[in-house]
This record gives sequence, C-alpha cells and structure tokens, in this order.
Amino acid sequence: MYTTAFLDLPPLLEAGGAVRLPGSKSISNRVLLLAGLSEGTTVVHDLLASDDTRVMLESLRLLGCDIQQSGDTVHITGLGGKLAVFKAELFLGNAGTAMRPLTAALAVLSATQGGMFELSGIPRMHERPIGDLVDALRPLGCDIECLGKEGYPPLRLRGGKLNLTAPIRVRGDVSSQFLTALLLALPLVTQDRALTIEVEGELISKPYIEITLNLLARFGIQVQREGWARFIIPQGCRYQSPGEIHVEADASSASYFIAAGAIAGIKEAVRVEGVGAASIQGDIRFVDAAQAMGAQVTSGPNWLEIRRGTWPLKAVDMDCNHIPDAAMTLAVMAMYAEGTTRLRNIASWRVKETDRIAAMACELRKLGATVVEGQDFIEVTPPAGAWQHATIHTYDDHRMAMCFSLAAFSPLAPKAPGQNISVRIDDPRCVGKTFPDYFETLFQVAQTNLDLIPVITIDGPTASGKGTLASALATRLGYKFLDSGSLYRVTALAAVSRSVSTDDEAGLEQLARKIGRELTLRFEAHHVWLDGCDVSDELRREVIGQTASKISAYPGVRQALVELQLSFRGMPGLVADGRDMGTVIFPDAGLKVFLTATVKERAERRYNQLISKGISANLEKICADLEARDLRDRTRAISPLVPATDARLLDNSALTIDQSVDTVLGWWVDGWPHVLVKS
Repeated sequence: MYTTAFLDLPPLLEAGGAVRLPGSKSISNRVLLLAGLSEGTTVVHDLLASDDTRVMLESLRLLGCDIQQSGDTVHITGLGGKLAVFKAELFLGNAGTAMRPLTAALAVLSATQGGMFELSGIPRMHERPIGDLVDALRPLGCDIECLGKEGYPPLRLRGGKLNLTAPIRVRGDVSSQFLTALLLALPLVTQDRALTIEVEGELISKPYIEITLNLLARFGIQVQREGWARFIIPQGCRYQSPGEIHVEADASSASYFIAAGAIAGIKEAVRVEGVGAASIQGDIRFVDAAQAMGAQVTSGPNWLEIRRGTWPLKAVDMDCNHIPDAAMTLAVMAMYAEGTTRLRNIASWRVKETDRIAAMACELRKLGATVVEGQDFIEVTPPAGAWQHATIHTYDDHRMAMCFSLAAFSPLAPKAPGQNISVRIDDPRCVGKTFPDYFETLFQVAQTNLDLIPVITIDGPTASGKGTLASALATRLGYKFLDSGSLYRVTALAAVSRSVSTDDEAGLEQLARKIGRELTLRFEAHHVWLDGCDVSDELRREVIGQTASKISAYPGVRQALVELQLSFRGMPGLVADGRDMGTVIFPDAGLKVFLTATVKERAERRYNQLISKGISANLEKICADLEARDLRDRTRAISPLVPATDARLLDNSALTIDQSVDTVLGWWVDGWPHVLVKS
C-alpha cells in the first residue's frame, strides 16, 4: 500500500492481464457484524483487509467476541444476541458500514439488556448524517444522545425501555444504510412478535438492500418484503452461524478495471477474477453501464473479461440510483466519450465520505472537462482538445483516488491522442478504506513505454550519502529504488556461492544475466535481497569486494549489469543512485542530482560508521583513501564520475539526511509536471 503524500502516475498506454480483487466492503462488514451477533463460530474466508473492516473487527473484540485471524480468514465466535460488555467506546473512523449498523444493534441491545456505548469517528464521520436512523430508533424506546450536532455522530447509547408496539419507520431516500442497520438489528428483539419496517419515500440503492437480505438468510433470518416499502421480520427468529462463509470480491472495485479494459484493453482483455455475472452485489450492474458506453464484456460465474469496443466511448444519459458507488467511475469514463454524459439520481453522493458530486465536478474541471452539477445529477463533457495537468485532491475518499487514476490513460483520449499529461494523486493512502493495494494492482495490468516512466538519479562520490538519500527519497515518492553500486558485489556473491571462477568470463557474464530474472533482486531501505534472502552483511565481506573488483573489468559483465540497471525502471517511477546514473544509464531522467560533501566530512561519516560497528579505523587513512578514490573515479576512461550537464548540485556537508531529502523532494515538486513527462 502506498503511504506517500502524493503519487505521480505516468501516462498509461494500454491495459491487459488478470487481477484478483479484494473482498467486498459491503459484504465484509455485514458478515462480520452478523457473525458477531450469532450463536456459534463463523469462519469468514476472503475477508477484505481495509480500514473499514479493521474498525469493525476491533469493535467486535471490544464488545466481547472471540476473534482469531490468519490472513484473509477470520474465526469469529459470536455473542448469541447477548451483551458480554456493558460499557465501551468505539472509534469507527469513516466507516459508514460500521457506524450505522452498530448504532442500531447496540441501541436495541442496550434498551433490552442495559449498557452504555459511545460511537465516534474521524471529523468527516461527524459530518455524515445519521439523524434518520436515530429518528427511527428513538420511538422504539432507544435512548440515543447526539454528543455534538443533533442528527450526527458522535453518539451515546444507553439503557432505555424497548417499545415494539410503535410503528417502525425509516426514510429510504437518503441512504439505504439506515434500512440495512434496522434489518440487521431488529432480529435480536423478535422473541414476542414479528416486526415490520415501513420505508418512507423512494428507497435508493436497492441492490445494497438485496445484499443485506441475502446475507440475513445465510444467518437464518428470512425477511419477507412487500415491494420496497415494507419489510417483515418473523417472530422468534435468531441469528445462527452458517459455519463458513466466503466474501465475494468487491464489485465496486471491479468498476475501475472494467473501465480500464473499456478504455485501454486494445490488444488484450483485462480479466477480473473473484466476481462475475452471478454476484449478489448490485454494483455488478456496472457492467451494463460500461457496455452501454461501448465496452465489450464477457463473463462467467466468478470472472469478467473486458476489452475496448466502441471508440470513442459513447456518452450516456443514465439513472444511476442502482449503482451509486460504481457510478463515480462512469464520470471519469465520460472523459473518453463523444458528447456529454449525464448521470442522474445520485443525491446519495452528497452524504458519502465527501460530497462526491461537488468533489467530482471540481477535479474533472482541473483536467479540462466541462461539468454541470445539480443536487442529484452531474453532466460531464470531455475537453475539446488537450487535457490539462492536474493534481487530484482526494478528500480522504478512496473512490476519488481510484476513479481519477483512470485519467492516467489520457494519451488515448480521442480529442488529443498521444498527449502526455501528468496526474498527481494526493494522499493515495486513502484507498486503504477498501482496497489497500489498488495502485499496485493497477500497475499489474497497465502498460506504458519505459521512457514515460519518471526517473530521479542521485550520483556522487564515495561516502557522500547518495544511497541513504536515494532510498529515503524513493520511500517518500513510492518509487522503486536501485542501488547500482551493489550490483558488482551482488554478482560477486552469486559467483562465490556458486563456485564460478573469477577467470571464467563467459560464466560470470551468464551469471550476471540471471540476476533480476532467475535470481530475484530487490532493494529495501539499506538492505539488499537476493533470491528472498537478505544478503546485506554478506556483501560487505572482504572476499566479495575483491571478487567484485576483478569481475568489473569484464566488458560482458558490465554490459549485463547495465541492462539489469535499465530493467529497474518500472511504474510508478524509479530513484537510482550510483556514479553514472544521470550521465550514462538514465540520461533522460527528469531530475538529476549530483551529491557531494567535503572529503573531511565524508571521511568523518565513514569513520563514525565503522566505529559504531566495532571496527577499528584511522581517520587520516580514510581521508587519504577517499581522495585517491575520487581521483580514480574522476579520471577513469569509462563513465568518469562527473555531474551530468543538467544535474542539480547538492553539497550536503552541513545537511542532515532529512534536510537533503526535503531539498530534492522540493526540486521535484517545484519542477512538476515537466520533470515527469516529455510531451
């Protein structure tokens, strides 16, 4: 998962290949709560790992459920409808799928069994209305206090005396989660009578109610309904564990890859595994919307395959009440359509993680779109010509980040093909709410030209701190990291461990070509991993250094390692450190830094480093060695150590590592977007 402040997406040219999606958020949190309320132990398979499920699991633990988790499988021993804890403070982040149903369940349980519970979240959660649910519960005798603004969290639930003779009514035209909350809570109190919920107004997001009813049936509750206006929960029902249950992949998350296939599945289909035509999720009907815009979709019980069909995509005028979350993806797909797309009946967007109509309109305009927004609709007309570079504000809303990643396919836009605009996604970590590995998954199927992938090079002399700087910078940007200086030592280690003689030039070249292919190589902070093993300490052995010095003289080995260095250029970008990264290996790098420090400062750094490891050292000798090394590096015939003509010079003699990183990151940010792409 990317935890960076922003993520720069390179221009994307095609999409193809297979992805397996995480479990559905809507199903995951419903299943967790149902398991927590049931008798017996439920084994939940393929559970979504996300912020929303994390807060639900933590809440159930605090309420007394026994929970054992291994990967995406969770064993939950439920409460059997009986409170085990009578006082708790639950923090629910921005998870509406936790806040609403837990409010209803704890309200009715505390009204019948006693107890006091406080439910809160992040500031945005305290701006999301819950008044319609509170108004439905209070007439039943539930004591609910809004601790801030009336009708909004945080809430305090306590005691009360349940009165089930009163009509149970809830508005259906704001959020279907209020009805879902009542449907999940009221089976706990049907010992004496059947209960009827009456929906006032037109029920929105009906497919999410279908999910709720389907899952209730899996846990032993057969709810009858009269159209979408009345729901009858039978007398005497109780939650019983189904034993095991599998969570479908998230159909809303599938929408981004369906869209990617419709836009860029030119030579190869995008295959989505884990959800298909038989899904119980309403958002699977996004497939129909994508087909209406021109996508070619084939499907099976647990998979979808999507290719580009009609191009440009076709603008649509569509009622999206049945796919409110996935409909956001259509708004960005509209950028690739001919004409104006109108998405209607989406008033629920305004009370989600952010006001999604306003947010979508603002960010689409940044890209050059013409947008008209209303209380319950949005109209999107793509740019008349070239798109504009844009930093996309995500509003701490996972779906904003994922939707706008599709704008990286801008080179395919019909009105200005081949344009290489840059898209910067602010706060990419917000996708952790439902799809922590979203961007990594996108990069599995997205394709582009290597020269469009941004590179930062950090060159400099020995002990200048270039490796530390480059590693930290890569972490801050979410980019790949290449420590080129270790490659000869890695090759030497592989040779020594496989008994390849230093006189066997052909064998050494063949071995060098296996690194990064048959022998996986990765750099992680100050560690080097070869074939799954941390070899950082072994690379410092004297015999490895001596072997590296010998094999570096072979042209075939040098060429193989040049090719290996080039292969590290991958999405979303690369930070490479060495001595000739900006001059020889990546001469087209968007930002080149030549890092240096005085010989005295570098010698002291090396001296302190050795002493800290218990290795005896002589400062004067280290200083002399560095001066000699600098001279050799500057005067060598092949790739002498010199700054690239367009490099930024950074003397870090008086700077900390953090100050050096901030300086280079500032150059990168100030130079955006020109440091990224060459139109």
